[in-house]
Amino acid sequence: STTGGSINVLGEGTSVTTNLQQGLVKCWSKSEQSTTASGEDSFNQSTITDHGPGDYGINITNPFANTGYAAVTDNTSDSGHVSANYGADEGTGNRYSTGIFRIFIFEATSGSGATDSVHVCAILTGDLA
Repeated sequence: STTGGSINVLGEGTSVTTNLQQGLVKCWSKSEQSTTASGEDSFNQSTITDHGPGDYGINITNPFANTGYAAVTDNTSDSGHVSANYGADEGTGNRYSTGIFRIFIFEATSGSGATDSVHVCAILTGDLA
């Protein structure tokens, strides 16, 4: 059934439905940040802003309706493997603005602070404006 542009889908083996519109990823990004942030592939991302070592922003083409959207981030080390020494955080300041999502990468074990990473990934989901 559809109402207001929304589609409900019957779940696997049950009578429970999922709202397809609410369950879609609205923005995703995979980028390289080893020296200067550059996009490898993305959806609903216009550009990437490099704010310095380990700090960059995803500029969202079609903004979110509010700052209540959810985000999942990940990154890989120079060796190309996921490293426990690196962590991805949603950043500082305006990290959850409707049109920009900030990511901060830091070196957790050495205490060296902000650091660039080879691959940085983000998945954002929520209501678009």
